Amino acid sequence: MAKGKGEVTGKKAASNAAKVLRDPKASKAAKSAVGSALTQRVGKKKS
Repeated sequence: MAKGKGEVTGKKAASNAAKVLRDPKASKAAKSAVGSALTQRVGKKKS
């Protein structure tokens, strides 16, 4: 199911995505996909 406007990546999914980004064996395509998921994650407010 595609994410609509205003939806964010869940905390668990974001955590797993971060693990993929840190994995030196992960493919470039996998890193691109999880990077996209992480950009939808709501973070702390920037000061």
